[in-house]
Amino acid sequence: MPDTAPPAEEIEAILRGRQGDPFRWLGVQEAGGQLVANVFAPDASEVSVLDMSGAVVARLAPVGNEGFFHGPLGRSDRFEYRLRLSDATGHVREVADPYGFGPVLGDMDEYLLGEGRHEELYRRLGAHPMTHGGVEGTAFAVWAPNARRVSVVGPFNAWDGRRHAMRRRGFTGVWEIFVPGLARGEIYKYEIVGAYGQTLPLKADPVGTWAEVPPGTASRVHGLVRHEWTDAGWMEARAKDHRAEPVSIYEVHPASWRRGDGNTLMSYADMAGQLIDYVTEMGFTHVEFLPVSEHPFSGSWGYQPIGLFAPTARFGTPEDFADLVDRLHNAGIGVIVDWVPAHFPTDAHGLGQFDGTALYEHADPRQGFHQDWNTLIYNFGRREVANFLRASGTFWLRELHVDALRVDAVASMLYLDYSRSEGEWIPNRYGGRENLDAIDFLKGTNEVAHAYAPGAMTLAEESTAWPGVSRPVPEGGLGFDFKWNMGWMHDTLDYMSQDPIYRRYHHDRMTFGLVYAFSENFVLPLSHDEVVHGKGSMLGKMPGDRWRKFANLRAYYGFMWGHPGKKLLFMGGEFAQEREWNHDQSLDWHLLEDPMHEGVRLLVRDLNALYRAQPGLHARDCDPRGFQWIDVSDNESNVFSFVRHGEEGSKPVVVISNMSPVVRENYRVGLPRAGGWIEVLNTDAGEYGGSGVGNGGAVTASEGESHGLPAHATLTLPPLATLFLTVE
Repeated sequence: MPDTAPPAEEIEAILRGRQGDPFRWLGVQEAGGQLVANVFAPDASEVSVLDMSGAVVARLAPVGNEGFFHGPLGRSDRFEYRLRLSDATGHVREVADPYGFGPVLGDMDEYLLGEGRHEELYRRLGAHPMTHGGVEGTAFAVWAPNARRVSVVGPFNAWDGRRHAMRRRGFTGVWEIFVPGLARGEIYKYEIVGAYGQTLPLKADPVGTWAEVPPGTASRVHGLVRHEWTDAGWMEARAKDHRAEPVSIYEVHPASWRRGDGNTLMSYADMAGQLIDYVTEMGFTHVEFLPVSEHPFSGSWGYQPIGLFAPTARFGTPEDFADLVDRLHNAGIGVIVDWVPAHFPTDAHGLGQFDGTALYEHADPRQGFHQDWNTLIYNFGRREVANFLRASGTFWLRELHVDALRVDAVASMLYLDYSRSEGEWIPNRYGGRENLDAIDFLKGTNEVAHAYAPGAMTLAEESTAWPGVSRPVPEGGLGFDFKWNMGWMHDTLDYMSQDPIYRRYHHDRMTFGLVYAFSENFVLPLSHDEVVHGKGSMLGKMPGDRWRKFANLRAYYGFMWGHPGKKLLFMGGEFAQEREWNHDQSLDWHLLEDPMHEGVRLLVRDLNALYRAQPGLHARDCDPRGFQWIDVSDNESNVFSFVRHGEEGSKPVVVISNMSPVVRENYRVGLPRAGGWIEVLNTDAGEYGGSGVGNGGAVTASEGESHGLPAHATLTLPPLATLFLTVE
C-alpha cells in the first residue's frame, strides 16, 4: 500500500459502511506534501482522474479488491477534476466526484438550525436540485445528530449506503452532500447507521417535498415548488379581520369526494375543474382539505402523516397541488388544509427512532406514545423538533399559498394525561397536567405563521374548555384565529336526534351554546368525524319518517347558518347523503336526481348566499353585540327566535326555528323595529322539498313591545323549519 494512502482501518471503515467522516478521506486530499485522490467505486475496475480539458492526470491503483482506488496526482495546487470509471465489461463513463464539492449549507444555516430558529429550514434541508461549483446535481441535507453515518441511497447508486456517505456539519447534527448529475424526480432514501452501530431501516426524507405514490415509501428529488403564481391580488387582500368576514367552509376528503370510472382517484387537476365549479355554485367561501400531507395508510384519511412538507403524490405533483390552490384563489375561494403536528405513525420509513434514538418523539411511552391511535408523540420541548414542525406550517402557508391551517387534535397536545389513566402519564415540572412544551410550541407556531404569511389563519380542533385558544399570545392566549366549537356540535346534534315530542326536555341543548358563544372565535363544525364509525350520516341522525328527516335536517342547517360562528360542513352533508361516509368510495352523487336531496343542496346554496349577503349574519359572528335572543324559553313549542346584528346601520336579521312538526299559526314574535319585513328564506319552501307553508314573503311589524323589543309581528311558523326575516 502506498505511504500516502489512508490508514488501513479507515479504508476498511469505508468498505464496511462504517466511515462517519468520509470527506476527510475521499476525494482529492493532501498527503505527504502532495495531492492524492481516493475513490470508492465498487463497480469499477479502473479509475482515472481527468482535468476539465479531459486530459488524464493520474490512473489510480486499486487498494485490495473491493473497489477502493488511490494514487498521487503529481500536483500541489488544487484543480477542478472529473473521474473516468471503467467496469469489467469495458463500459466507460465520466462523472463528477461527489467528494470534490464543498458544503452547500452556510454558517448562518448551521447556526439557525442549531438554535431551532430556521423558520424556512425547508429551503436548506431536504433534496434541492441546483448548480453547485458549476455542476448540475442535487444537494441533500438531513438532521440526524446521533447517527454514526448517514448516506443518501437510491437506484442511482444501487441503494449502496457506502457510496454517498454524507458530511456531518458540526454541532447541529445535520448531514449533507451534493450528488452531481442527480435530477428532479429521482427516488431516494437515507441509510443511517444509528447511535449504537445498528443499520436502521431506510428512511424517507423528513423534509422531502415529493414522494412516491403509496404504497411506495421513497422520497423524490424535488426541492421548492416551481409554479408561476397568478393570485397576487388574492394574497394581498386576504390580510383582513376574518372574524368580521363570512367564512363558510366545505370540508373535503379528496380521495372520496368524487371518483372516476372504475373507482379511480381524481387528480389535483380534476379537482381544479370540477371542485371549483361546484364550490363556486354552492357559495362556500373556503375549501378545507383533510390532510394532504404525504401519508402511508389511506385509511388514516391523512391524519397519520409522514411527509409534512409533501403534498400527497396520490393526486399528482406538488406543482399540480399549487395550481389547484392558485385556481381556487382566482375563483375567490380560500384554501384550508388540515395539519397534524400532534403525532406521527410508527412506520419504519418514518420519523420513529430516526437516528437510532428517540429523536422526534419522547423516549418514555408515557409521554411519547398515543395509546388511542398507536402513534408517536413529538417532543415539543426539543427546539429542533419544534422548529421542524413550525417550518412545515410555514411551508404550506408561504410556499403553497394555503390560507389557513386547521390544527388537528390540539387537546391531545395540551394535556399530558390526555386519554391516560393514573400512573400512565408524567406531570409537568409544577406537578400539573398541562403540557408546557406543547403550549409554547403552539404559541410559537401561531406567531410564526402570522409573521411569515400575513392574512393567513390558524384554526384549532380543541375539544375542552382550555381558556384563550383563539386569543392573541400577548393577551395570554394560544394565538389561534378560530376554534372549533365541539360543544355546540355535540349539544345541538343531541337535541336534533330527539323525537320532537321529547325536545321540550332538551331545549337547553340548543341554547346553552350562547352562554359561551363569544368566549372564543368559533367555527361551528359538522365535520367528517360526525359521519363515520357507526355515527351514520347527517340525514340518518334525524328522527321520524323520510319527510321529517329531511325537514329536520333543513331546519337544523337553517339554525346553524343563523347562529353566531363561522360554518363548516363536510362533503355530502350539503345534499343529505344517506349512508355513512366511506373513504374508499365516491359520494352518492346520483342522489341529486331525487328532488328531496336536490332540495337540501339548493337550501345550503341559498344559506351560503344569504350568509354572505347579510352583514347581520356574519359581521359580528365573534362579538356579543351581534346576537340578541327574542325568546330563549319557548320549550313547549320547540321554538327558538333571535336577532343577528351587524355593524351600526346594517339590517338586522331575525331567525326563527320551529323544531316541532306542528304548524304554529298566529305566532307572535318581537322585532327590532316596526314596518315592512321580508321572509328572505324559509327552509320549508317547496323548492327545498318542504311543504310550502310560510308568510308569503312580506311581513308587517306593528308598534308595540313584545319579548323586550319595540315591535312585533304575528307569523305562521312552518313545521320543522327555520325562517329568516330582514327589513325591507
